[in-house]
Amino acid sequence: MRIDPNYSKEFEYIARAYEQAGGKVDSLLTKDMVSIIISGDKVLGRNSIEGVTIDYKTEGTSLKLWMKIADNVKILKPVHMCVGFLEKYGEQNLEYFFDIGCNSEVSFLSHCSFPNAQKIKHSMVSHILARSGSKVGYEDVHFHNEEGWVDLNTDYLADVGTGSSYSTRFRLTKTRVGSMKVLMNVDLAQDAKAFLETKVWAKKDDKVDINEIVNLNGKGSSGIAKTYVIAQDESQAKVVNEAYGNAPYSKGHIECTEIVKGNGVEVSTIPILKVKNELAELTHEASVGRINALQLETLMAKGLTEEEATELIIRGFLT
Repeated sequence: MRIDPNYSKEFEYIARAYEQAGGKVDSLLTKDMVSIIISGDKVLGRNSIEGVTIDYKTEGTSLKLWMKIADNVKILKPVHMCVGFLEKYGEQNLEYFFDIGCNSEVSFLSHCSFPNAQKIKHSMVSHILARSGSKVGYEDVHFHNEEGWVDLNTDYLADVGTGSSYSTRFRLTKTRVGSMKVLMNVDLAQDAKAFLETKVWAKKDDKVDINEIVNLNGKGSSGIAKTYVIAQDESQAKVVNEAYGNAPYSKGHIECTEIVKGNGVEVSTIPILKVKNELAELTHEASVGRINALQLETLMAKGLTEEEATELIIRGFLT
């Protein structure tokens, strides 16, 4: 990858934040991998391989990026996306358009870092077109400033073609949240499959709003949506998971687990199942509760304090 010389210093800061979020800088610079480095509304660097094209443009404070993967291309290593915002105040607006060709395979690994944030707004919309027979995975890991505030709005909108498989995973578990709204909406054609998952640890006065939607539009399509939330202190969390059985022999399952710690929390979970075809099958599970007392007592008996045992249980839950 070639880094724009004008942004070399900025790249150093972004690289440091990327590693804090769990990424590996070396993976961004490898020539045989697809990678993109974004800071604010700028693309600091990018690398592509045969069968993959990348274009972008800046409109005001917004950055739009297009990636097209040709038919029958199997990308063996994850596409690495390093996204950051280094300012203390301001906003970042991103919109991605991913077009995955027929019978192609790709996985995306995105790390978003806001290490200096005091009060910023981050908005991202990802449009994913997974054409017939393709396999697509998308994982988005966030790392915020523990003391600052991030107003986060992210949408993952996927159109999954006949016989294709698609998964999206969102993680915000290492630092506090701020305020976040996450929407995952997937439309599934015949025999298509999808897996959606969100894991969040809310602390202090964080506010969490999660909505996962599975639209089973094609015959024999299937989808699973899962959400895991830890809410403590005075945080608030609202989870709405939806599944729509619109086609014969379609199957959907939604699941939400929320663990609360503290008397100041406010959490809710709302499962929505709607069947429009008598041959569709939908199921759901939902639970809200405290940390398992037996697990806590067992760990404390081994010498851990209550606080240490609680954190160990939470991290195991979110892993």
